[in-house]
Amino acid sequence: MANQFKSKSAKETTQRYKMHVKKGDTVQIIAGRDKGKVGEVLQTLPKRSAVIVKGINVKTKHVKPQQEGETGQIVTFESPIHSSNVMLYSTQQKIASRICYTFNADGRKVRMLKKTGEIID
Repeated sequence: MANQFKSKSAKETTQRYKMHVKKGDTVQIIAGRDKGKVGEVLQTLPKRSAVIVKGINVKTKHVKPQQEGETGQIVTFESPIHSSNVMLYSTQQKIASRICYTFNADGRKVRMLKKTGEIID
């Protein structure tokens, strides 16, 4: 009876989510404290379905000195934001848009902005 409620291993519980943004994309924040700001995606975290955007969701952290004679510091860094709170942004037309997937002339699947028809990949 005791083995009936086994905990799942880490491999079984972690799930990677498909995200509509990639590293290097320009995005606009559509919800939260930084709503309306535009930045570049520095890193994607698919297991958490989150992204780190340059200059967005900036946090400060007080760091103690690690060695003798060293001074403490106040470090600022970008914290992750959920991928559902960002929308791809067209730098040419200055407009945010949802995306759709289409095929180019070579038959390759590419991402396209719905409002402008601009191909991202």
